[in-house]
Amino acid sequence: MIEELPDAKRQKITMKIGTHSGTFHADEALAVFMLKLLPQFKGATVIRSRAPDILESCDIIVDVQGQYDGTKHFDHHQRGFMETFSPAFKTKLSSAGLIFKHFGKDIISHQLEIPSNHAQIPLLYEKIYTEMIEAIDGNDNGQSAYPDDTPAAYSTKAITLPGMVASLNPAWNDESNDAILDSQFEKASQLMGGVFVDLVKYYGKSWLPARDIVKASIEKATEYDPEGRIVVFDDYTAWKDHLFKLEEELGISGRTYYALYSDGKGWRVQAVPVSPDSFTSRKALPEPWRGIRDQALSELTGIDGGVFVHAAGFIGGNQTRQGALLMAQKALTF
Repeated sequence: MIEELPDAKRQKITMKIGTHSGTFHADEALAVFMLKLLPQFKGATVIRSRAPDILESCDIIVDVQGQYDGTKHFDHHQRGFMETFSPAFKTKLSSAGLIFKHFGKDIISHQLEIPSNHAQIPLLYEKIYTEMIEAIDGNDNGQSAYPDDTPAAYSTKAITLPGMVASLNPAWNDESNDAILDSQFEKASQLMGGVFVDLVKYYGKSWLPARDIVKASIEKATEYDPEGRIVVFDDYTAWKDHLFKLEEELGISGRTYYALYSDGKGWRVQAVPVSPDSFTSRKALPEPWRGIRDQALSELTGIDGGVFVHAAGFIGGNQTRQGALLMAQKALTF
């Protein structure tokens, strides 16, 4: 019979995460941090080495050893590696993408303190990948965000996350040794991880609740226009990022022309753009109203409480919700 040791004498098993030594990059700095967010790797020791036997003694290895098996080895440098996040994506994964692909749902679950089978985790999983991780993958693998090689209008080297991580490596004329590099790597990992955690919390606690509000508002749109072209947000929310995706999911792409919301003082009528990043509206506010303000606007439109219509016609204002709604309804007739 084996005598069980008292709690005080039990040895705590410390998990080991292996990655390469020397110059570091944004992808493995983030991959290591993401792993340490998981309960099984909390407090893990990070081993940075190029020695195969030392690395193989680790419980998980990222960005080195030329192997990918989805369990222990998560490297992307080997010949023939073409793994992507899903068949819908073209960007080849780096070590950050590999770790997120396999552990991202669990990481989201733990960070947001929601069950791993929560219905919205797949939505957050893909959103977080597209908004942060994919760019890290593309950058590390040398895949340009501009497929036609359009030259950049200005340098972003010093303000991108990969650029900031690169600057944490010792300069060519600075003192450098393994201890210094390991210390700087920890700074890089904290930098990447801090941004990642903030992003997860934003999308889970702000972006996701906004989606439910936008969906409910879209479903009520026919109350204001028989064709559902006006969406009213009685409680302001970040609507632009959701509107286009929800229209697509509901099979009504391009239906919404105007979004109404309060600016805290009065009400705004915003013309919906043709795409999230476009400055072209699906239906701009009427040309005769543009650049007109206050009483002159009320007299021109025949609607009390006029505040303004922007000269470009993408937004206007009224003192009241009813006035803004009447402006939107009348604009549809032009």
